[in-house]
Amino acid sequence: MAGSLKDQLLNIGLVDQKKAKQADTEKRKKNKKAKKARKSGQTVVDEKAIQQQELEKQRLEKQQRDRELNQKLEEERRNKEIEAQCRQMISQQQLSVPEDAEVSYNFAYDKKVKTLYVTEELQGQLIRGQVAIAVLDDKFYLIPDKFAEKIEQRLPEFVIRIQPEEEPDEDDPYADYKIPDDLMW
Repeated sequence: MAGSLKDQLLNIGLVDQKKAKQADTEKRKKNKKAKKARKSGQTVVDEKAIQQQELEKQRLEKQQRDRELNQKLEEERRNKEIEAQCRQMISQQQLSVPEDAEVSYNFAYDKKVKTLYVTEELQGQLIRGQVAIAVLDDKFYLIPDKFAEKIEQRLPEFVIRIQPEEEPDEDDPYADYKIPDDLMW
């Protein structure tokens, strides 16, 4: 297969003689225009190069948008995965509270005071910070503090931790008089 590409296409029959002549004239006109522009000192405007640059620019912008979308989707997937892990941990580690628990434990949640009925033992553990309150679908569960800490690292809005009482100062004259947290008026 010797010869130019035009001759090869003509021989195969992919291009007819009329289209081949038309392509030759366009090529000659373009070369003549470029030659005149070079002689006069003007820059040669190559429309194909401009189109190619535009296409490349659009392709890069699309890649950037796709990357950002993929990052957003990946972040959403990770957030759902973390939430599922926290939900599973709460449901598996929740402490059972007897239904006949009579001691009310008040705590603040969402700028409101909520009440949870617990046993005296659980109330003591809540006060000492050994047990924390977990919130799942607007229901409250008691979970051990070590699991509450793990959940709080991932999703702090799922856990209400009560800070253990601090030791009173040695100079405090009222150190012997503890204020009960279940004081009823």
